[in-house]
Amino acid sequence: MAQLDIFNQQWIDVVFTGRNQAYGAYQLRKNNNRTIARSMLFGAAFFILVMSAPLISRYLNGGDTELSTPTPDLHTDVVLITPPAIDESVPPPSVAEPPKRRTDQVRFVPPRVVPASQVVDEIPTVDDLKVADPGPETVKGDPGAEVVIDQPVGTSTTTHAATIEDEQVYGMVSIEQMPEFPGGLSKFYSYISKNYNYPAAAREQGVSGRVIVSFIVEKDGSLTDIKVLRDMGLGTGEEAMRLLKKSSKWRAGVQNGRNVRVQYTLPIMLNLEAQ
Repeated sequence: MAQLDIFNQQWIDVVFTGRNQAYGAYQLRKNNNRTIARSMLFGAAFFILVMSAPLISRYLNGGDTELSTPTPDLHTDVVLITPPAIDESVPPPSVAEPPKRRTDQVRFVPPRVVPASQVVDEIPTVDDLKVADPGPETVKGDPGAEVVIDQPVGTSTTTHAATIEDEQVYGMVSIEQMPEFPGGLSKFYSYISKNYNYPAAAREQGVSGRVIVSFIVEKDGSLTDIKVLRDMGLGTGEEAMRLLKKSSKWRAGVQNGRNVRVQYTLPIMLNLEAQ
């Protein structure tokens, strides 16, 4: 089957036979090839014009603008300062003589292979080096010369390393060694049980439960910043704080081998039936 070309003029005439051929669709299909050719021609001309615009602009401006632009003068004058005049009347600074040696020094020349006629210096023997030190020249030592020890340079005073105090408050999770009541927590709860005075109002109301307290164990084992986090009321929390303030010193927490401050949280169980 031959390929159907719907833009063929004969096919277009067949389609629009008996119809209004003045309608725009007939004219568009009839002039389709001409319209496409004209569009391609205009598009190519516009593309060439855009690509050649820089060349046309350069030609109209009279040549290459980059080459015609003068190069700025970067010359800079350097003014040399005249050195001060040398005063001939001022003697040069004296050079301190080195201290006298207490031992002999023999001139030691690195060995080189040369003809015998060119040998100038004699190399010291092993016996010579047993009683004298090698050096750039031969020097006779003075056994009675004073031994000079170089003194320290500068005027700075002796300083001691500064000790940095760690005032950070560590938590119970991040501390290496936890603080502890003397004898352990069992002794602490025994101390609470023996010394806790149940408030009268709490006893009348039959209050029992748990009081949660928080405090900081200082570096010396004392307790500071004592707080009641959970209180059952009627004086139960105040009595727990009183006992903590009267508590003996704890063993401090340790971090990196040093005593540090540790935030400690502790529950205290109150049982009215056990009183």
